[in-house]
Amino acid sequence: MAHGGGGSLTQDLINRIFRPAFANAGLEAQHDGALLDFPGGGRLAFTTDSHVVSPLFFPGGNIGTIAVNGTVNDLCMCGARPLWLSAGFILEEGFEIETLQKIVASMKSAAEAAGVVIVTGDTKVVERGKGDGLYITTSGVGVIETPLTIAPTSIRPGDAVILSGDIGRHGMAIMATRAGLSFESEIESDCAPLVAPVMALLDAGLEIHCLRDLTRGGLATSLVELAEASALAISIDASLLPVFEPVGGACEILGLDPMYVANEGRFVCVLPQDQADRALEIIARTAPGGPPVRIGKVLDGPPGRVTQRSVIGSERIVDRLSGEQLPRIC
Repeated sequence: MAHGGGGSLTQDLINRIFRPAFANAGLEAQHDGALLDFPGGGRLAFTTDSHVVSPLFFPGGNIGTIAVNGTVNDLCMCGARPLWLSAGFILEEGFEIETLQKIVASMKSAAEAAGVVIVTGDTKVVERGKGDGLYITTSGVGVIETPLTIAPTSIRPGDAVILSGDIGRHGMAIMATRAGLSFESEIESDCAPLVAPVMALLDAGLEIHCLRDLTRGGLATSLVELAEASALAISIDASLLPVFEPVGGACEILGLDPMYVANEGRFVCVLPQDQADRALEIIARTAPGGPPVRIGKVLDGPPGRVTQRSVIGSERIVDRLSGEQLPRIC
């Protein structure tokens, strides 16, 4: 199960099996999607996601909203305007038609909110007891309208690292639902499309170097991925990280670090320091879960290292998520 958790074992599986087998320039970029040139000029972004979240419904969303928003957000992180999605459904024999109708209606609403159209798909049914209800795979295509190459390889020393909003909501919403936990304030997933803030940043003409949405493995793992892919270092300040109080309390009770808890509507933006204030203003106005925070900066090295300064001033190395903190999160 830990091989699907988005942490160190996931990366090990990718590096040992998939990267050698499918090696090509698009895959080696280690981005949220592939950046593709096509004949006649212009660029597209292409990405795909499989969704196995359990339970299918949770506060703030369901498997259908994640299926749409997750793929839309991966396209946005490539600097693309999402346009078209495909949707593949693997249904278990006996799955209730009424439940399927609710999920499909949620997908329709999420697609309309993100400005995309589901244009093709596939449906398969497996025997009872062999499909856990429903799995959904979505793929997406978007057009890249900016001349910028928004990718980990564009990150530069001195860049500011901006976090769009508070962290850990999605993972804690799933955990609370599974365990039947209740808190004074209900924790809802942050599942949301990120089209508006990304397009606003690009329309403002900012020199965005890289974007990364925070999903499995949370903020910590995403930062390590960026540091490794860029061969640079990232330093952040733990005292600046925004955490919704009930999320922080739940993490403390369960012995979890919010930096490693999954999100479905948050992202980091890496850009030159002198443009950070303008980016903060735009993200505050357009992104869910604000206000955004400048949490750190990019350093020359050591390559691939992420460090965190604690509230008492000490510094520690931030690693990828190890093992499986919470399976079937998306």
